[in-house]
Amino acid sequence: MKLETIISNSFEPFLNLAVEDWLFQHCEKESVVCYLWRNERTVVIGQNQNPYAECNVDMLEGEGGHLMRRTTGGGAVYHDVENLNFTFVAPVAVADIQRNFKVIADALATYGIKAEVSGRNDMTAEGRKFSGSAFHKNATTALHHGTIMIKTDIEALRRYLTPNVSKLMKHGVKSVESRVVNLSELADIAVESLMPRIVEAYEKEYGRKSEMVDFGVMSRIEAVRQRRDFYASDEWRFGRWRDFKATCKGTFDWGIVVVSLLMDRGAVVDCQIASDALDVESVEKARRMILGGERSSTDGQPIINDILNLVNSSK
Repeated sequence: MKLETIISNSFEPFLNLAVEDWLFQHCEKESVVCYLWRNERTVVIGQNQNPYAECNVDMLEGEGGHLMRRTTGGGAVYHDVENLNFTFVAPVAVADIQRNFKVIADALATYGIKAEVSGRNDMTAEGRKFSGSAFHKNATTALHHGTIMIKTDIEALRRYLTPNVSKLMKHGVKSVESRVVNLSELADIAVESLMPRIVEAYEKEYGRKSEMVDFGVMSRIEAVRQRRDFYASDEWRFGRWRDFKATCKGTFDWGIVVVSLLMDRGAVVDCQIASDALDVESVEKARRMILGGERSSTDGQPIINDILNLVNSSK
């Protein structure tokens, strides 16, 4: 098995995401990649989220920030240069989410921080969340990426992100705030010192040295530049969300959903589904079924059933 490490020297979110996408599309057999990167002043939303519902877009961009849509599910997060992002890419046959979490936990243990996995996609320290993850895979390759809050500007996070009323009602504002922590509050830790420790823990976990890949070379690949332009485009980031009006919303065990319809003389001509669900494929399938483009069985697919029942009950 070959190990590769890439450390970005750019703070531009669209380029960093484009490199991540290239790594996913070109994963080699028997190869595991660890990619570390940082973004400047960026709100990152899930593939199926409404940017205007999750973020104060005008304020963010007016202050020089970026709105970026990733290709995985989950909720909105805030990135700045004091927040470290990690990505693990591996063939499906060897991909192991728990090993990825262990690499992060082992690196943090060198600071005396005891990190634990909470649920499927969060990491906590002293009972407070400092990291969230999202996942994506195709027939051959699996991707796991996440954030690590080290000294993130919490005030900026509060200003740019739009609190979800359902979540605040469920947990309470104070409860939500108390469950999040910057690791710099727990130990003398900085992004610059953590990155080499993650690489060391990664190599120790797999029992071999990794090959360092030059980020500058990768950033000049034509396919990466084209993908960067796509991720920066209004079409990808905003789509037609300005044209839709929310028609119904619901909160389920798997996440929150808002279904918006574009109508023409009583017929549905387009549909958008905003959700923080991790399963982006089921959300997209529900959207196609609402538009009448797919009629396959939904047995054993609770996300699709919940969305369809929500739409039908609102008619």
